[in-house]
Amino acid sequence: MTGISKTQKKGKSLPPKLIIGLGKFVWTTLWQIMMSKLAPRNQSGEYIRPSSQFRNSVRTGEDSPYQPAAGRYNLYVGLGCPWAHRTLVVRALKGLEDTISVSIVIPSPDSGGWVFNTPEEGRQTLAELYALAEAGYSGRSTVPVLWDKETKTIVNNESADIIVMLNSEFNEFAKNPTLNLYPEELKQKIDWWNEKIYANVNNGVYRCGFAQTQEAYDKACDELFTTLDEIEVALANSRYLCGDQVTLADARLFTTLFRFDIVYYGLFKCNRRRIQDYKNLGAYLRDLYQLEGVASTCDLESIKRDYYGNLFPLNPGGIIPSGPDMAYLLKPSDV
Repeated sequence: MTGISKTQKKGKSLPPKLIIGLGKFVWTTLWQIMMSKLAPRNQSGEYIRPSSQFRNSVRTGEDSPYQPAAGRYNLYVGLGCPWAHRTLVVRALKGLEDTISVSIVIPSPDSGGWVFNTPEEGRQTLAELYALAEAGYSGRSTVPVLWDKETKTIVNNESADIIVMLNSEFNEFAKNPTLNLYPEELKQKIDWWNEKIYANVNNGVYRCGFAQTQEAYDKACDELFTTLDEIEVALANSRYLCGDQVTLADARLFTTLFRFDIVYYGLFKCNRRRIQDYKNLGAYLRDLYQLEGVASTCDLESIKRDYYGNLFPLNPGGIIPSGPDMAYLLKPSDV
């Protein structure tokens, strides 16, 4: 018995405190390295979104190399990406499905970039497509991309620019040419909402999820919900952000709101309230979702897969939740 006792003592595991401390040190170090690649930060630990690099425009005029045309341009989008989703929403609202084609890219959990199911322009990845557009390109390869099939190059990769072009430059080919999502008389108000919502909501949810210090998270979360509360109040007397007419400001907000209860509430720690818990915001989201063509641009399963399955630093196990139930979006918006 004595011999067995000694053997057992020799085989004892490390003290739990030491194991936990070592595990925390290793994981925190690896997490910081991975987050630095995924989400650039400032000294305060706040997420800083890099700027888009391709900012040309499709427009008429003799000096424009990118003239409006049916079949000339292609959108590269990821179905999980809210920025790319904006372009699909505006494309649907304007009725440009037959004018501008769409190619879907999917995130690679191994390489961390976007890849094609089948080769595009002889390339397997979006990074290779960027390199085709600009030799030696070393920046981020993001979606959406407005691609010119004629010159084999990227016209623009900034969603805010692309939706303005989709709204105004393809009207001769659009099924809904009279729909103006950026009317002159509302531009100042639209721009005011866009600036506020981009900083605190569209990018605000990422500032919460990608924050690398408690202070950075608290600041982003406070600003996010302060702005959502402000929008809730504004919508008490207005169907849309700028009145009774849907605008680009609504399209830009919609794609974040649609993802909020699905991923941002849990994965990004934006869990003070769900959008469906807001009386006016919840109804507003349902209203936008039920506009003709919009629901077809929303892919719940792709959103969950892309966020939960590919943001390894935020969800190391890669487990994708079964919910939430989004059937409430089909209820009348005035309920």
